[in-house]
Amino acid sequence: MGVESNSPNIALLRLKIESTFGKAPKVHNDFVLLAENIESKLREHISETTLERIWRYSNRGYGNVSFHILDLLSRYLEFESWKQFCISLKNEGLQDSDMFDGESIFSRNLGKGDRLEIGWLPNRKCVVEYLGDNDFVAISCENSTLQPGDRFSCLEFILNQPCIMENLRTAAQNSDTGKRYVAGVRHGLTTLKKLQ
Repeated sequence: MGVESNSPNIALLRLKIESTFGKAPKVHNDFVLLAENIESKLREHISETTLERIWRYSNRGYGNVSFHILDLLSRYLEFESWKQFCISLKNEGLQDSDMFDGESIFSRNLGKGDRLEIGWLPNRKCVVEYLGDNDFVAISCENSTLQPGDRFSCLEFILNQPCIMENLRTAAQNSDTGKRYVAGVRHGLTTLKKLQ
């Protein structure tokens, strides 16, 4: 029993932990240091392999995160529990609810060259092309920080949920910025369709 690891709330938990930790973990040693940091602060053990699965650095393991681990990570952020962390997201306007049932497109179901149109409030719209290995490139963008030529990784696009674009590589820099771009933080994607 637990929460699906692709839950928007877990994505937001990761972002807040990265902010507290000071960086996004990218290699095994980063997860070792994060585990040590958590243990030092809370005096409770968490393994780096558990953290690697939560950050999807490792594909081994499970699709759910236990409430025990979520409570531990929430305490690292100085919340009493996972439940209190979720309540804080609602109060910040970052969460309308944790349960969702909506249209989604998984990158694993796409072929190289497939294009998606995504949109979010107030009037943002982008067409992105699948490059393979969960990577996408922006083809056209309207009213967005994301620009044509920018590349990012994304496992799943979900209508009415925030879209977290990881490993953002801007066209201007042509290198990994180490940043994430979150489209539709408050209201999620308002448009999601595969183009013919």
